[in-house]
Formats: sequence, C-alpha cells, structure tokens
Amino acid sequence: MGLDDKIDNKTDEMKGKAKEATGKATDDEKLEAEGKGDQAGANLKQAGEKVKDAFKG
Repeated sequence: MGLDDKIDNKTDEMKGKAKEATGKATDDEKLEAEGKGDQAGANLKQAGEKVKDAFKG
C-alpha cells in the first residue's frame, strides 16, 4: 500500500469519526450514520490495499 493511500484512507476514517461524534453531540442520527458509513468505507479500502500488498510481497 502506498503512503498516499494510507494517508487518504486514514483521513477518510478520521473525517467519519468526526461526523459520527458531531451527529451524536447534536442528536443528528443521519450525520452519525453517515460518519459510520464513511469509517466503514475507509476500513474497506484499507483492507483492500492490504490484500494487494500481500499478493505483491
């Protein structure tokens, strides 16, 4: 996995956590769910990159 991909995925994950926290703080269930979805997407990307790395090595 390239460093740029790792940074992008981690950034997406952190944005998702921020959205989730903001949603919880403001009782905005839609924003909270969106944040959880963003985190899940970032985690899937990270997993996909790890699989690619496993086949390269």
